[in-house]
Amino acid sequence: MFIEQDITEITAGTYIEKITLQTGSFKLTKAEWVKNDVVLNKLIELGIKRVLVDASKFDAKMAADAAALKANMYGRKQAFNVKMVQAKALISTSKDVQRKLFTHIEEGTEIDLCSVKTLTSELIDTLFTDSDALMCAINIRQKDEYLLEHSFAVSMLMALFCRHLGIEKSIIRELAIGAFLHDIGKIRTPDEILNKPGKLTADEFDIMKLHVNHSIDIIKSIPGISKLSLDVAGLHHEKLDGEGYPYGLAGQQISRYGRILTICDIYDALTANRCYKAGSTQLKAFGILRNLGQAGQIDLSLVNAFIKCMGVYPVGSLVKLNSNRLAIVEGYNHADPIRPKVNSFYSLDKRDFEHANQIDLSMGDDEIAQSVRADDFNLDMEEIMRFLVSEA
Repeated sequence: MFIEQDITEITAGTYIEKITLQTGSFKLTKAEWVKNDVVLNKLIELGIKRVLVDASKFDAKMAADAAALKANMYGRKQAFNVKMVQAKALISTSKDVQRKLFTHIEEGTEIDLCSVKTLTSELIDTLFTDSDALMCAINIRQKDEYLLEHSFAVSMLMALFCRHLGIEKSIIRELAIGAFLHDIGKIRTPDEILNKPGKLTADEFDIMKLHVNHSIDIIKSIPGISKLSLDVAGLHHEKLDGEGYPYGLAGQQISRYGRILTICDIYDALTANRCYKAGSTQLKAFGILRNLGQAGQIDLSLVNAFIKCMGVYPVGSLVKLNSNRLAIVEGYNHADPIRPKVNSFYSLDKRDFEHANQIDLSMGDDEIAQSVRADDFNLDMEEIMRFLVSEA
């Protein structure tokens, strides 16, 4: 039995004989079933309005499978966004902890290490169970809170990379503490130097470099701090060629952990927005890290391992798809690194948000055209994340 139907009335399992009305020029080469919602949405995008269907060939199993897949994807989306909310709360807590540390330093009172240990332990536990939501949430950055957010981000990257390298969890805990505290000495750096938009003068740079010495002095004064946490924090600006600071160490004088922290620190500094400059894309940051490695300033083998850990398109990064849509990377495909799992949310043709669509690029026709930043399209990550959470 043939019935003409509006495309909006069609479901998966429907057998389409021919197109009867459309705004485009798409040609259906043969009669075919609508296998899933992806196919249906594609037909709608092509401008198809009405179709002739053979109701006697409706495939109930295909419809049930598509409905089950849709329900599963909806469940995954809800679970992911719950984790996003939890991740944002953890980041907010980290900024509160950092503010309290700065207050203790300014007042000359004893720093409580307990709050830092609790925070980094929760961070590590989150990373070891499900890091994707945290990686997405860390991209929601406030330009005027760089120092507060940088400490948490570097601690997170340090823990994530160390886990990838197979380092023991007990050691990762101490390294994460050192990473969280590595820039704490900047509280003693004048704001006009810390936030200067242009290039620092030689004298200003000498003052800036002292933040590492200040960090070492402050960390040393914390009761219960481990030697490992202290040592790794003091090495994040040392370079393999001996041109770093504060000690001018070279080669094997710099521990493996110190080399790891340097990479994490540089990567976050490159990709983060600040009050005086926009961050780079993750892909561009990888290129800069490789150049530094090839120049002998940082450990190239660890840079390559870091890129492998993060993925070609890191979770939480934004990409432009060939379909002229923006998407956020939500999952890594180990078998197909250049085709991750993404969630498309914005049409560049319409210049507007659209219904979010989770896509495994390894199983579809769409591909990544380039790595981008929200700023490129006058968007911000906070706005994007609010939309994605509301969609779920």
